[in-house]
Amino acid sequence: MVVEEIGPTVMILIYIAFAIGLANVCLLLGLLNSYWKTYKDIKSQFTIGLLYFASFLLVQNILVTLASVIPLVIHVVPFRISNTEFGPQIVFILVNMIQLVALSILYKITRE
Repeated sequence: MVVEEIGPTVMILIYIAFAIGLANVCLLLGLLNSYWKTYKDIKSQFTIGLLYFASFLLVQNILVTLASVIPLVIHVVPFRISNTEFGPQIVFILVNMIQLVALSILYKITRE
């Protein structure tokens, strides 16, 4: 199978997607740590819910981040990637950016 060379614009977008995903994972780890400390002190059902929510969101972000860097790690992918065909992935980058802003706000509020 012949795979088209990944263009420079796509490479930049993949690195941006990875950086945003990594930031989301770090924020979620910080939130989990904070929620765990709170749970040890309070032992409330609400805190357990926050732990579950942050855990599932962490798994989702790890999977999305790994999936975004597959073209960098595996040079032969089962689909073609060109600068013109990367449009749908931009939507995922925007969603991750919005999630990054939301998690940053939640992290700031949680730490106060």
